[in-house]
Amino acid sequence: MSEKILTMKLLKERYGVCRLDKTELIPEWAKNSDFFSITRTSDELSIVCSQDNIPDDIKYEKDWRILEIQGPLDFSLIGILASISKILAQNGISIFAISTYDTDYILVKNKDIDNAIESLIKERYEVIG
Repeated sequence: MSEKILTMKLLKERYGVCRLDKTELIPEWAKNSDFFSITRTSDELSIVCSQDNIPDDIKYEKDWRILEIQGPLDFSLIGILASISKILAQNGISIFAISTYDTDYILVKNKDIDNAIESLIKERYEVIG
């Protein structure tokens, strides 16, 4: 049997991807989960956090699950996100990706998570959690 390529961990919570105005301050509710990501650009303030923390008046996409690539990953590694996104795209699964200094996170809609995990396991990825 072939050796696994990488190990990914499925985080337990469901997450939302929020869009706020570029001028807004970073809200406290965004920081109240084990995982959150905040990105400000010249066009928007984008926040990923536990969907249970997002107020009703915020524009967001809900029901995302997160697969964390177990790191840390070396900056010299090439094609990790491309490989994973290709596998998922071939199975009709769209993603939202977040990269940090140590690793990458792949967000997949909850309705697609079982199919995503199956697809990755078939391609020698290990998924835990």
